Amino acid sequence: MKFLNDAPRFLFFTGKGGVGKTSIACASAITLARAGKKVLLVSTDPASNVGQVFGVSIGNTITSIPAAAGLSALEIDPEQAAAAYRERIIGPVRGLLPEKDIAAIAEQLSGSCTTEIASFNEFTGLLSGQDDITATFDHVLFDTAPTGHTIRLLQLPGSWTEFLDDGKGDASCLGPLSGLEKQRAIYADAVAALADPQRTRLVLVSRAQRSTLAEITRTHRELADIGLTHQHVVINGVLPDPADDTDPLATAIYRREQAAIAALPDELAQLPTDQVPLKAANIVGIGALDSLFAADLIPVSAAPAATPQPLSAPLSALIDELDTDDHGLIMCMGKGGVGKTTIAAAIAVALTERGHQVHLTTTDPAAHLSETLNGELDNLQVSRIDPAEATEQYRNRVLTTKGKNLDERGRANLAEDLRSPCTEEVAVFQAFSRVIHESSRKFVVVDTAPTGHTLLLLDATGSYHREIARQMGENTNFTTPLMRLQDPNATKILLVTLAETTPVLEAAGLQADLQRAGIEPWAWVVNNSLAAAEPTSPLLQQRAAGEIAEIDTITRQYSQRTAIVPMLAEEPVGTTALAALCKA
Repeated sequence: MKFLNDAPRFLFFTGKGGVGKTSIACASAITLARAGKKVLLVSTDPASNVGQVFGVSIGNTITSIPAAAGLSALEIDPEQAAAAYRERIIGPVRGLLPEKDIAAIAEQLSGSCTTEIASFNEFTGLLSGQDDITATFDHVLFDTAPTGHTIRLLQLPGSWTEFLDDGKGDASCLGPLSGLEKQRAIYADAVAALADPQRTRLVLVSRAQRSTLAEITRTHRELADIGLTHQHVVINGVLPDPADDTDPLATAIYRREQAAIAALPDELAQLPTDQVPLKAANIVGIGALDSLFAADLIPVSAAPAATPQPLSAPLSALIDELDTDDHGLIMCMGKGGVGKTTIAAAIAVALTERGHQVHLTTTDPAAHLSETLNGELDNLQVSRIDPAEATEQYRNRVLTTKGKNLDERGRANLAEDLRSPCTEEVAVFQAFSRVIHESSRKFVVVDTAPTGHTLLLLDATGSYHREIARQMGENTNFTTPLMRLQDPNATKILLVTLAETTPVLEAAGLQADLQRAGIEPWAWVVNNSLAAAEPTSPLLQQRAAGEIAEIDTITRQYSQRTAIVPMLAEEPVGTTALAALCKA
C-alpha cells in the first residue's frame, strides 16, 4: 500500500460512514506493528467498533492487542470528553454566578459542536507533544480524522473570544468556543502538526461509488483550503473483474465501479491512490485484517456458508402507509454513502404519482437530487437548502441589525465571528424551520445531510424549543419545530442504512440520539442489499450471506417497520427508475 510507505508518525483516516475506515485503519496498524513498530490506534468515532474488529474490549484507556505485538488501541468517548470539557468551563464559576447564568452556560455547551470540539481537545495533546502517554509510540493512527469544520473553529483568532467577553457579539457557537482561549497555543501546535507532511498523513477512504468519491473530493478540497495538503486516497472494497459474465449483477457492479473510478476529478486522480479488493467476508478478526492488503483474495467457497433466503420487505409497503394521509414531514436520515438521496427521491416520486402535492428538498451540502431525478413531474417541487446561500443571507441580516450600532472595530469583529462554521448551522436551521412549517399542508420529503450535520440541526431545533418555552412561561399555545419532529402524526423519520456492521451501528446510535430528544424513528430502510438481489456470483453470494445477521439485528432490536431495497444492476436514476424502485 502506497499510503504506508515511509509512513510519518501520525496517520488520519477520514471518509463517509460504511466505506471501511475502521477496517483500513486497523489493518494499517497491524501492518506497521508486524514491521516492528510500536503503534497506537485511536478511535474518535462515537460508534467505534475497533474493539469488535480486534475481538477485545478497549474503551477509554490504552489497551494492548494481544494478537498483535506492539499494537495498542484507545477509544475516545465523545460524550465523556464533552462532559469533562463542560466541567472545566463551568466548574471554576460554579458558586460565583447565579444559577440561571450557570444554566445558560450549560445550555450553550450542550450541542454536538461542543462534543466535536471536546473530542478534538482530547487528542490535541497527542499531536502537540503535550501528552506524554504517546511518547513511546512510533506511530499514532486516528480512525476518524477531525473535520475541516473542527479545524476552522480552532483557527479563529484570539480577538474573537475577547470580543465575546466584551458582550458585543451574538455568536452562534459562543458555548463551544468561550473556553478555548487558554488552549489556543496547544491548538495552534496541533493544527501545525496536521499540516506538516513530515509528521502527518491524511488518508481519504472511499468506496468505488459516485457519492462516496464525491464526498472525499469535497473533504480533499476543504482540508487543502486550510493547508492540509499531504493526502492519499484509498478506494476500498473494489469488486474484482468477474471471470465470466454468468452473473449480470456482478458484471454491472464491476463496470459501474470502474466508471466511477475513471471519472475521478483531476485533483483527486493526481493524489497517490491504492485500491483494496472486495473480500468475501466482513473484515473482523486479526486473520481477516492481516489479509486485507494481501494481493490474493480470501478464498471464495463454491457455495456460501449460509444461502440467504429471498427477502420480501418492499419499499412500497411503507409508501402504502404514508399514502393514507395527504401531508406530513418525511425525513431520510443516516450516514453518508448509504443512499439517502435515492430513497428520498423514490418516496417523493411515488407519493407524487399517487396524486399528492410533494416538496422534495435536501440539506446535504453535496446534494445531487437533480442528477438522481433527471426529470420533472407535475405536483413535485424540488429544492435545496443551499448552506452557502443561507449563510450569506444570515450574515447580511445580522450585520444589518446587530451590527448597525457598532463602531468599525466592533463590526469587523462581528464579521469575523460570522465567518465561524457554526454560523452555517444557524442559517440552515432557519431555512429548515420554514420547510417543517410547510409540511402542515403538503408532503415534504427531506434528504438530510450526513448524520453529524443533521444532529447539529436537531441540536439547534432543541435549543430554539427550550428558549421559546422559557419565554412563553405558562402559555402552552405554541408549536416549535422540535414539537413537530416529536409528533409521530406530523413527522415520519426513516433511518437509511446498509446491511453492514458499521452503518447499522451508526444508524442505531443515531436512533438512540433521536430517542433522547423525544423523536422516535418510524422505519428503517436497508438499501443496496445483496441478499435481496439474490446474486449467483460466489463472491457476492458470500457477501449476501453475511448480510442476514445484520438484517436480523435490525428487525429484532431496532425497527418495527423495515424495508429492504435490493442492489440493482443499474443505479436508479430518473423518475421512471425511481418509481419502479417503490413498486418492486
